[in-house]
Amino acid sequence: MTAPHTIDTDTLRRLPKAVLHDHLDGGLRPATVVDLAATVGHTLPTTDPGELAAWYYDAAGSGDLVRYIATFEHTLAVMQTREGLLRTAEEYVLDLAADGVVYGEVRYAPELMVRGGLALSEVVGTVQEGLAAGMAKAAAAGTPVQVRTLLCGMRMFDRSREIADLVVAFRDAGVVGFDIAGAEDGFPPADHLAAFEHLRRENIPFTIHAGEAHGLPSIHQALQVCGAQRIGHGVRITDDIVDGKLGRRAGWVRDRRIALEMCPTSNLQTGAATSIAEHPITALKDLGFRVTLNTDNRLVSGTTMTREMSLLVEQAGWTLEDLRKVTVNALKSAFLPFDERNALIRDVVLPGYAL
Repeated sequence: MTAPHTIDTDTLRRLPKAVLHDHLDGGLRPATVVDLAATVGHTLPTTDPGELAAWYYDAAGSGDLVRYIATFEHTLAVMQTREGLLRTAEEYVLDLAADGVVYGEVRYAPELMVRGGLALSEVVGTVQEGLAAGMAKAAAAGTPVQVRTLLCGMRMFDRSREIADLVVAFRDAGVVGFDIAGAEDGFPPADHLAAFEHLRRENIPFTIHAGEAHGLPSIHQALQVCGAQRIGHGVRITDDIVDGKLGRRAGWVRDRRIALEMCPTSNLQTGAATSIAEHPITALKDLGFRVTLNTDNRLVSGTTMTREMSLLVEQAGWTLEDLRKVTVNALKSAFLPFDERNALIRDVVLPGYAL
């Protein structure tokens, strides 16, 4: 393994960052969950914010994706009202800004937030309103961040075509793409072809969770059958790499610059990786894949972009150049117009790494 490098935490926090894979309902502030739960009458495992944060991290660290997903019961319970959505969306943006993030794509499943009587379109409109409020406050504080939205269909349900329609309806209001999320095994993305075909007709990009709990076949299906432009997680692409030699599927992903939205801490919790030091993100980076670094769920994984960077520096020997590279990778594959991506790279990221 590469000799360890040292980059202090304050420096890492100041570095401009880009996150492509971060779930709104997995990143609430613990104190906000406590406050909103009291308002709506939802019972939590504990009402102490510090203890609740620890409970999330411990409960999600079972090594099982299904159990990891089950921890979202409590965050979703407090995201069923307009007030809850406005607050969590605004705080989401402010937390990214405080972490040095300059561009973020937030994703969530509107169909999971209608139990309080909100219509799907009301959910999306309210979240966009909260994100806009957060961006305005961050800019006023001198820490501007651009946040765009991906709407998720749930792979175990049948509303993905409906959610795709929502993406089209809000495409000029900050919603830039689509995702299929939820338990992978037994719920193939091809079950949702109608949604993907509709999005392609409308020229809207999408990513698909694949290669996390399920192996190479899920990556193949996401790319070749469904037409995904990025892959959520994708750690199992290493199944097609032997002694540094790439198989046909791995070669396709690398050579066509398909971004892998990798989430090291989350992958340790779900059993998709065994350690930060041995996480596939480092080997894939060194092999020339377009890897990106992400948080997945900041509350559930007890993490931030600064923490993910710090772990890779301390345990996998990453350098400042490695961190710059994955940040540029993320912006190159962001679901933003080309000129906006270039401007962020040229005017914000590259100067920010010129320490």
